[in-house]
Amino acid sequence: MDLKSKINLEKLPRHIAVIMDGNGRWAKEHGMPRVFGHRNGVKAVRETTEACTELGVEYLTLYAFSTENWKRPESEVNALMTLLVETIKKEIKTLNENGVRLRAIGDISRLPGKSHKTLLQAIEDTKGNTRMTLVLALNYSAKWEIVEAARKLAKAAKAGEIDPAELGEEAFANALSTSGMPDPELLIRTSGENRISNFLLWQIAYAELYFTPTLWPDFRREHLYQAIIDFQHRERRFGKTSEQL
Repeated sequence: MDLKSKINLEKLPRHIAVIMDGNGRWAKEHGMPRVFGHRNGVKAVRETTEACTELGVEYLTLYAFSTENWKRPESEVNALMTLLVETIKKEIKTLNENGVRLRAIGDISRLPGKSHKTLLQAIEDTKGNTRMTLVLALNYSAKWEIVEAARKLAKAAKAGEIDPAELGEEAFANALSTSGMPDPELLIRTSGENRISNFLLWQIAYAELYFTPTLWPDFRREHLYQAIIDFQHRERRFGKTSEQL
């Protein structure tokens, strides 16, 4: 029996988030520069997106570029931005054919002009698709997002638009960049690192965390299936006892 057949399609996570880690180490293992790893990671993005679409996952969020990644060598950052443009242009037809809508979270206004323009065009070109939403976290930081939400709500309170005394979790969640999306139920991180790295800190409060030693360029749909199977075998209590479920 293959892994896919072991998945209960009635208990799929609605939203899967992935920290795509290990491109640099993969390239080093192959005696190549880091950019080589990033380029080979595109295949993993394609396979993961296609597999999620086929299964019926509603949202897939990929941590593509953090605010901290600007600290990397300029040559690597430039290569990543070029790769972003190339990949989006190349994949836009496939996204539309498969009914995938593209969305982005993060301070995308800081992206280089060409990257920003290409991203916005792709978001516009796929906005009518309804089968799955692919979310790219670009120039993203969870701390930045939370501060931005707090700033937005403070401004609204100062203008008399909201009453601070009535501010709750729902209102705060609606001020985040993921407004309108369900929180991730499954968070996958590749490469063997066991940390969150400033990713969706508010949204993953009750997510199941899955860490795999597989480097991102080697990640294939079978690895995704295994993560989902592991997720489906966990007891999700949300503060309750096993007997209450």
